[in-house]
Amino acid sequence: MTVLRLATRRSALALAQSRQVARILQDMVSGLQVEEVQVVTQGDRVLDRALSEVGGKGLFVREIEEALLEGRADLAVHSMKDLPAQMAAGLAMAAVPKRESPWDALVTPGGVGLDALPKGARVGTSSLRRSRTLKAARPDLEVVLLRGNVDTRLRRLEAGDFDAIILAEAGLRRLGLSPARVLLEGVMVPAVAQGALALQTRADDAPARAIVGRLHDEVTSLETEAERAVLGALFGDCGTPLGALARLDASSGVMRLEGFYAHPTGDAQARHEESSTVEDAGGARALGARVGAALRAAVGA
Repeated sequence: MTVLRLATRRSALALAQSRQVARILQDMVSGLQVEEVQVVTQGDRVLDRALSEVGGKGLFVREIEEALLEGRADLAVHSMKDLPAQMAAGLAMAAVPKRESPWDALVTPGGVGLDALPKGARVGTSSLRRSRTLKAARPDLEVVLLRGNVDTRLRRLEAGDFDAIILAEAGLRRLGLSPARVLLEGVMVPAVAQGALALQTRADDAPARAIVGRLHDEVTSLETEAERAVLGALFGDCGTPLGALARLDASSGVMRLEGFYAHPTGDAQARHEESSTVEDAGGARALGARVGAALRAAVGA
């Protein structure tokens, strides 16, 4: 029997996606036992402030990565959008499974779209990217900080604290929730790697990497490589309002990458899109670097 210790946050969403990964691996590998190692991260402990005020990107992964490096776990399942642009030394991305929906969803009691919200409507989000995009599209809206897990946010919407909230469509699907919602496709550029998971192991743990590697999806991997290169080019963290979405046509090898960047303290913001033939991770990163550089030039440092 092979035992794989899986480190995960304790939120309902983190547990749902980690347990889904565990079930798939156990179905694929005969005799595999997956033991759950629950970890509380800094991002889970601080709920009364915006993430940008607490620290940089990595608030939801540092303690989990420590569990890997210290040998208390063999595998970590992350929402890839939580990962910093640079991986911690000694760790490896063992697999990137096929991506869920990348889109942001506007959740309202009546399932109305952004244009139908009343003037001055209160919209809850903790994301600077979402906030800046909303204010550009509807300057009259009151955008209010909203932290907490998905269930907490939905309860506050139902209680009337907000007229609308914005959530990741992928999280709703993974939790099996179906509140009335409208996807903000074409309105918002999603967060980098939104909807994608990162399966992380120690770089020198060949047995764990071999098991986990069975879940790897090359298309999703290349798309998220390009998006994370935009993040790296802009030195982004969770205090940076930026997004990126890549779409790779597997038949032609052409990748289309759209990026969004807003100045962290000023009013300037921009979108930029490029397409290129991408054959490997290096090509994906090169495309992402070009889009990031164009956004930086348009908006400023």
